[in-house]
Amino acid sequence: ITNSTGLKPEQAGAVVSQGLPEILGKMQQNASSGDSGLLGALLGGKHDGSILDNLSGYLNGGDFSEGGKILGHVFGNEQDALSNNLSAKTGVDSGIISKIIPMLLPIVMGYLGKQAQSNGVQDTGGLGGLLGKLFGGK
Repeated sequence: ITNSTGLKPEQAGAVVSQGLPEILGKMQQNASSGDSGLLGALLGGKHDGSILDNLSGYLNGGDFSEGGKILGHVFGNEQDALSNNLSAKTGVDSGIISKIIPMLLPIVMGYLGKQAQSNGVQDTGGLGGLLGKLFGGK
C-alpha cells in the first residue's frame, strides 16, 4: 500500500486499522438487513481465499477494479462518507483513502469467503453472525 500511495507505513497502517472495522460493520449491517448479495459473492467461488496465498502479487499487480466494484456494492452512495470519515480519523487525504479501500476489499472478501466456507455459512443470518464475531473481535 505504501508503494502505491506514497504514504508512510504508520499512515497506511492507520487507514487499514481504522478502515477494517468500518468495512466489516457496513457488511454486517447489509447482511443483517437481509441483503443476500454479499452472501452470494462469498459463496460463489470468486472469493474463496486464494487471494491470501499471494498478497504481494495482488498488491503489486495494480488492478484494483474488483475492489472498486465491491466498494460500490457494499457502500453504495456512502463511499465518499467512508473516505471522509477515515480521513478525519487518520489525517490521510480522502483521495488517497479512496485508493486504499479498493485495495483492501478483495482481501477482506477473500478472508470472509474462506471463513464462510470453513464455518458452513449458508444464509444471511450465518453471515451476520460471522461478521459480528469478526467485527466484535476487532
